[in-house]
Amino acid sequence: LTAKPEKIALITHENPDGDAIGSCVGLGEVLKNIGHQVTIIVPNDYPAYLQWFSSKIEIIVYNRNKKRVKEILTESETLFCLDFNEPKRTQHLEKRVLEFPGKKVLIDHHPHPTQFCDIMISEPEYSSTAELVFDVVKKSGLSEYINRNAAEALFTGIMTDTGSFSHNTSRTNMFKVVAKLMEWGIDTEKIHQAVYHNFSTQRMKLLGYSLSRKMKVFPEFRSAVIWLSQQELEEFNFQPGDAEGFVNYPLSINNIVFSALFMEKKDHTKASFRSKGNFPANLFSKEHFSGGGHMNAAGGETKLPLDEAVEMFTQLLGEYKHQLLETII
Repeated sequence: LTAKPEKIALITHENPDGDAIGSCVGLGEVLKNIGHQVTIIVPNDYPAYLQWFSSKIEIIVYNRNKKRVKEILTESETLFCLDFNEPKRTQHLEKRVLEFPGKKVLIDHHPHPTQFCDIMISEPEYSSTAELVFDVVKKSGLSEYINRNAAEALFTGIMTDTGSFSHNTSRTNMFKVVAKLMEWGIDTEKIHQAVYHNFSTQRMKLLGYSLSRKMKVFPEFRSAVIWLSQQELEEFNFQPGDAEGFVNYPLSINNIVFSALFMEKKDHTKASFRSKGNFPANLFSKEHFSGGGHMNAAGGETKLPLDEAVEMFTQLLGEYKHQLLETII
C-alpha cells in the first residue's frame, strides 16, 4: 500500500449503517494520508445522522450517479469491500464487484463469508468492522497514517455497531481500540450527540406510532414484532435510517428475548431480527428469510406481502417455542 500512489475505491453494503460508513471513512483517511486517491461508494442513500464527518473524502451514492460509479470502478486499481460478507449485499452493485478487474480486499466481521476477494480478512469475533480496520492498519505498520478524522469515523463505527457499547462488548480489545482512538483528541460526546440526538420530529413520531400501534408482544414465546407498511412510512415522511434501532426496543420488555421488524418495500418485505443470549437470530433469518448476520443481530427479506410475512413469523414462533423458552440471557 505504500509502494506507489493508486486509485482506490472502497465499497460497502446496501442501506449503510454507522459501521459501514465509519469503516470506509476511517480506512479511506488512512489510505489518503499514505498518498492514494480514494473514493467511497455506497449502493444507496444513507442516514443524515451519518453525514457530519469531518473527513472530506467523496462518498458517491450509486443510485444517484451510476455513470460516475462505473467510471471509478473502471479506473481504480484496488477495491476494498468493507462490512459485508457476500457481494449480493451490495444489491445492484453485485455484478460490478464480482467483475472488478483489479485487486479486491475484504475486511469484515460477519460470519461465513463467501470467497470473492483476493485477500479475505474476516474476523467474526470483532465487535465491528471499524474495530477490525483499526487492528489491520496497526498490524500493517500504518498507524502513523491515522489522523483525527480517521479516529472519529472508526469510533463512530464501533459505537453504532455495539448499540452505544451495550452489546458485542465482551472482548477487551474493543475497549483498548476505543482508548487508542481517543488519543487522537476526538470529541466522543459530540459524536454521540450527532448520531443519537439528531433525529427529525417525524422520525420520533414514527417511533411512537410503531410502539403504541404496530407492536405485538408474544409473552408465551418471549418474542415481539413490529411491522410497518409503505403507506405508514410515507405518512411519517420516512427517510433512510429513520427506522434504525426500532427492532431493539421490544428487547427492553421484561423477559423478551427475540424481536423482529418488518418493513414493506416496493417489491419485497425487509426483515430485521434481534435477540438476547444464545438464541441465533442469524440462523432464524437464514432459514426463513434468505438472510444472515450475527447471532444477536441479523437481517433478511422475503417476496411475501407484509401481512403474510408477519403471519409467517408468528407461526414460526411456535416451532421455536422450546428454544426461545430455554434461551439463557
